[in-house]
Amino acid sequence: MASTVPSIERAARGVTSASVLDFLRRPKRLLIGGKWVTAKSGKTFETINPANEEVLALVPEGDKADVDEAVKTARKAYEYGKWPTINPHQRAKYLLTIADLIEKHVDELAILETLNNGMAISLARGFTLMAADTFRYYAGWATKIYGETNPSDPSMFNYTLREPVGVCGQIIPWNGPIAMLAWKIAPALACGNVSILKPAEQTPLTALRIGELILEADLPEGVVNIITGYGETAGAAIASHPDIDKVAFTGSTEVGKLILQASSGNLKRVSLELGGKSPNIVFPDADLEDAVPTSLMGFCMLSGQVCCAGTRVFVQSDFHDRFVDHLTRYASKVKAGDPLDASTMVGPLVSKEQFNRVNGYIGAGKNEGAKTAIGGEVRTGKGFFVDPTIFTDVKNSMRIAREEIFGPVAAVIPFKDENDAVFQGNDTTYGLAAAVWTRDVSRAFRVARAIKAGTVWVNCYNNIDPISPFGGYKQSGIGRELGKHSLDLYTQIKSVYVKL
Repeated sequence: MASTVPSIERAARGVTSASVLDFLRRPKRLLIGGKWVTAKSGKTFETINPANEEVLALVPEGDKADVDEAVKTARKAYEYGKWPTINPHQRAKYLLTIADLIEKHVDELAILETLNNGMAISLARGFTLMAADTFRYYAGWATKIYGETNPSDPSMFNYTLREPVGVCGQIIPWNGPIAMLAWKIAPALACGNVSILKPAEQTPLTALRIGELILEADLPEGVVNIITGYGETAGAAIASHPDIDKVAFTGSTEVGKLILQASSGNLKRVSLELGGKSPNIVFPDADLEDAVPTSLMGFCMLSGQVCCAGTRVFVQSDFHDRFVDHLTRYASKVKAGDPLDASTMVGPLVSKEQFNRVNGYIGAGKNEGAKTAIGGEVRTGKGFFVDPTIFTDVKNSMRIAREEIFGPVAAVIPFKDENDAVFQGNDTTYGLAAAVWTRDVSRAFRVARAIKAGTVWVNCYNNIDPISPFGGYKQSGIGRELGKHSLDLYTQIKSVYVKL
């Protein structure tokens, strides 16, 4: 059990928001059955501010016993509570209310997200507004989940119903907590399911605060439950629980495979949004004034801790040196700094573990013969800061070009022609996202079709809209989130035959 008493003043240095400070001072609990309860074990763990390494709060360490209790409560809410009798218009109204509450508290939630995750405050605010938009988007779907009438013999009436799956376990990552929460909870509720959400142990605070807002929205008890704890205990209990009907997970490919294995006990449905090593392909006719800063943020947004980050920058050989020169000069203006400063573009990494991991990859890149055009030095002092790092002389076979680093590190790799760009871009076990920069519309369409990835950006990067599906090819995942196709993850189809 953690014994440290957090010093909120130190941990939240520079924060003047009374509502944020008040939330941090309040005891943290698990949300089960519409009530805030302590973990059955009584254990807690620390959640810290990665910018100064101070403890922000003590959070309940939920485990299997707490997951069991949440499942019982969720099952009761799904089968026998008010939720099954609520019509689609009422479900939509609940989602719209949650969206309004998130938007009302956008500044508070953004500060909490930045304190706990380290992302730049401007990005945290954008993610929070995206969360509100996501709830609104799925509110519209609540009244549009249709069955079908099938052609049949005149003596038979054959139709289908699209029904909710049931109890959904949802495990979200630390790199975009508030956005990922909305991506999981909103479609589940729109389809009539109930949710047991486990936020990452590194970043539980915005999930707990949104839990308070969900109670304020007067959602029926047991419909949304929040269990904080570790992946090895609480997360594993969700993945293997025999009375959970569906698991949604966003995180690493390695953990995704473990969840898929654990789900086999009751053949629960599984959707996985996993890792990536996305190619960002730049042709000589690209608009440099747009391609350079956007490519930089393609691997530096959220300090590079983004599954779809464009960390393999492929540049045509005769244009390579010029592009690297521009990219390096632009990167020289960007330093990792205080994420609460509105001018900061790159904040700290989320944890000491991640800091060591990223610096380990930088060392591996140097050992394999790659050269650092900029960055690459280990920063000292408080906070888990890594400056933008650009490698050249990189071969696509090197570890820094094949393995997900999850930091602000890019490998610039030359290619000969369009075919070589596609070949090297596809030479990876991942397939989450990609980008192509060119003024040639025909080439843009050809490359977008040829690249094996779930999302392809043309002359842009990191554009996400709730209306468009997001997910991966190959080992980047199973299923799609966002868009109408995500409804398939949270519904099941029943055929009905009526003899007339």
